Amino acid sequence: MTLRRLAALPVALLLLLLVACGGSEDAGSPSLDGDGLHGTALDEPYDVPDAALVDTEGAAYSLADADADLTLVFFGYTHCPDVCGLVMSTIASALVRLDEADRERVDVVFVTTDPARDDARTLRAYLDGYGSGFTGVTGELPTIVAAARELAVFVEKGEELPGGGYEVTHSDPVLGLEPGAGATTVWSADTSSQQLAEDLGEILSR
Repeated sequence: MTLRRLAALPVALLLLLLVACGGSEDAGSPSLDGDGLHGTALDEPYDVPDAALVDTEGAAYSLADADADLTLVFFGYTHCPDVCGLVMSTIASALVRLDEADRERVDVVFVTTDPARDDARTLRAYLDGYGSGFTGVTGELPTIVAAARELAVFVEKGEELPGGGYEVTHSDPVLGLEPGAGATTVWSADTSSQQLAEDLGEILSR
């Protein structure tokens, strides 16, 4: 199923395809496809939403203003029990594999899907555990949900947990944004750090 067709599915059906921050079962590591990437190069890049968000320093932030040569965007939350931490670890490890010049050309943005619990201090402490310079972004939940949908990411608050708190149901792609081009590349959560690093190097060399 293509990402465009997935974006067009009714919400009720989409929720059947998602898990509460658990991702899907590992179907094997992605291999290189015709575009030379382990991830998916979008034939029709997604337009980047100009949503009014806020970074952990309290400054206004919009994904549409991302100006690094490549910006990696992930929607997740700090209380996520599994996949969010795995994805952020993959991103951090992939960046370490790049040479310093290429690392400086890549920004990482983590957009919380749980703004009620992920305040600026919580987000900052969480991201600092993966790498310095990562940008944490929050905002009003309806704004975050709408921005996510424009990038074919789906978010919904899940059921309360027996021990207290709740999960947040969301899909878990990593999106690659390029200035003036939009969201051009998507990686699944089961992409390895080595594969992601190879793709970052390939994209930055173009």
